Amino acid sequence: MPSSCKSSISPSKRKFLLTFASLAALYPIIRFLGFNVPKKPRIVEITKVLAAGEFHIASDFMLFDDGTDAWAISRRCTHLGCTVNYHEKEKIVECPCHQSRFTATGKVLHGPAKKNLASYKVEKLDAGGYIVTI
Repeated sequence: MPSSCKSSISPSKRKFLLTFASLAALYPIIRFLGFNVPKKPRIVEITKVLAAGEFHIASDFMLFDDGTDAWAISRRCTHLGCTVNYHEKEKIVECPCHQSRFTATGKVLHGPAKKNLASYKVEKLDAGGYIVTI
């Protein structure tokens, strides 16, 4: 073989460069396959005006108003996804499946659930009512 046709790159460098180039070419494809489109927020309008200490239970969230602040928490238990219920006398949220207990703000009191309930943004309307962003 003529000396002008010989490559000056050693075989180990060539293997490294080919591996690096292959990974660089595959990176965008791997990123695309793992990409999740974030959910579009759902906006729920509650026209009912709650007095201080009252609450409203919807199918997928609970809305509370203590007179100064309003908040909403998910009705889906963080343990296995059961629908939780609010016990007004005890002022706790309880899962009927495995008796996980939460405060009215969604913090875990008693397991087996280890994570707090999801909380949602609540906006009080001037005309009365609320807007909950899920």
